[in-house]
Amino acid sequence: MTMRLYKNPFVLLFWVTALCGSLQAQQDAQYTQYMYNTMSVNPAYAGSRGQLSIAAMYRAQWVGLDGAPKTQTLNLHSPIRNSKLGYGLSIVNDNIGNGVVQETYFDAVVSYTLDFADDRKLSFGLKAGGNLLNLDFQQLRNFDNEPINDGADITNNFSPNIGFGLYYHTNRYYLGLSVPNLLESDYFDNSQRAANTVQFQSTERMNFYLITGYVFDLNYNFKFKPAFLMKAVGGAPLQLDFSGTFLLNDKFSFGAAYRWDAAASALFGFQLSDQLMLGLAYDREITELSGSRFNDGSFEVFLRFELVRSFRGLVSPRFF
Repeated sequence: MTMRLYKNPFVLLFWVTALCGSLQAQQDAQYTQYMYNTMSVNPAYAGSRGQLSIAAMYRAQWVGLDGAPKTQTLNLHSPIRNSKLGYGLSIVNDNIGNGVVQETYFDAVVSYTLDFADDRKLSFGLKAGGNLLNLDFQQLRNFDNEPINDGADITNNFSPNIGFGLYYHTNRYYLGLSVPNLLESDYFDNSQRAANTVQFQSTERMNFYLITGYVFDLNYNFKFKPAFLMKAVGGAPLQLDFSGTFLLNDKFSFGAAYRWDAAASALFGFQLSDQLMLGLAYDREITELSGSRFNDGSFEVFLRFELVRSFRGLVSPRFF
C-alpha cells in the first residue's frame, strides 16, 4: 500500500495522521497568528478591544500537498455601550482532502468584564453553538483502492457545543485560559467491523488553551511583543507556540515564531490605517514533512477592520 500511496501524497498524509484506525483526539484548527485571532480560542476576549472589530483569516497548510488542510475564520465582536458586556460571533471552516472532510463551527459569544485599578480588567466569556460535519467516503475512495468502510456518507451532521474562558488584561499584558468546546461528541463509530476494511471513529475532544503576551518599550518608536500559546488535548502531543515580534512606530511589525517540534515561522503585520490591519505568516515544517517535494510550507493571511470609537475610555492604539 505504501508504494501506491506515495503516488498520491495526500492519501499518505491523510491515512497516517487521520483516518487509519480511530480519530480519538480531534484537535481544533491551528493558527500561527493566534495573537490576532484570540476570540477563536477564548470567548472572554469578546469586546476587549473597546470597539466593533471584524477579523478574517485564511490558512493554507502544507501548500503543494494535494488535499492538505485549509481553514477560513471570521470573527466579529464588540462591547455593548455603557455596560460591562461584550458580544461576538465566530465562524470557522476546516476543509481537508478537497472536500473529503469539511467541518464548520458557528458560535455566539458573550462576555462580562470586571474593571480594576490601573486599567486592569478580568473578563469572563461563554459561547454556545455547534458544528456541521461532512465526510465523503466516495471522494476518499478516489484517492486509493484500499477497502474503506462502506457506511453512508456523513452530511451536515450537527453537534451542539458550549465553551468558556477567562481573560485578564491591562494595556501591556494579557493572560487567558479557555476551553472552547466542553462537549465531547462521537460522530460515527467502528462497532461493526467488516473483514478487510478500514474503520473510523471521530471524537471531538476538549482542547485546553493558555495564551499570554506582553508589550515592552525598547524606545519611543520601537516595541517588542513576545507571545505564547499552549494547547492541550487528551491523546495528542502538547502544542507549544512561542513568538516574538517587533513593532515600529505602531504601524509595522515583524518577527518569528516557533511551534515546538513542528514548525518555524516568519510574521509580518501592517497597520494600514486606524481601522485596517493586515497580517501575514509563513510556516516551514521542521519535521520529515519539510523535506517533501510536495510541501512548500504553510501560509496565513489575516485582515482586521475596526470601527474606531471609544466606549470605555479606550487607550489607542491597542496592541492585542
